[in-house]
Amino acid sequence: QVQLVESGGGLVQPGGSLRLSCACSVSIFRIYDMKWYRQVSGKQRELVAAISRGGSTNYADSVKDRFTISRDDTKNTMYLQMNDLKPEDTAVYYCNAALQSTWYSELIYYWGSGTRVTVSS
Repeated sequence: QVQLVESGGGLVQPGGSLRLSCACSVSIFRIYDMKWYRQVSGKQRELVAAISRGGSTNYADSVKDRFTISRDDTKNTMYLQMNDLKPEDTAVYYCNAALQSTWYSELIYYWGSGTRVTVSS
């Protein structure tokens, strides 16, 4: 069964750094677009960063120049390097990816279960 598993969240002080990972639980044929979202309780989930299969990236204005999204297709894994963290970055972070399990499978979007990031002194 295909699952996306996030890791790397935790408690960090303002100005600190964390690196989130999102790994696919099984070997699959191909991963297309991959994205990181975050959600604060009571608010809508927001797009933080996205990376295409070709490596093109996009970021929310609030994280530009602080966060870096990357991927390693040999490991079916995506990363989010978060630097200069601020209290407003506190949220549950979710990964989302468009996956094709086999060459004849349809494209399906999967979500991870989330990893909590808390930025506080």
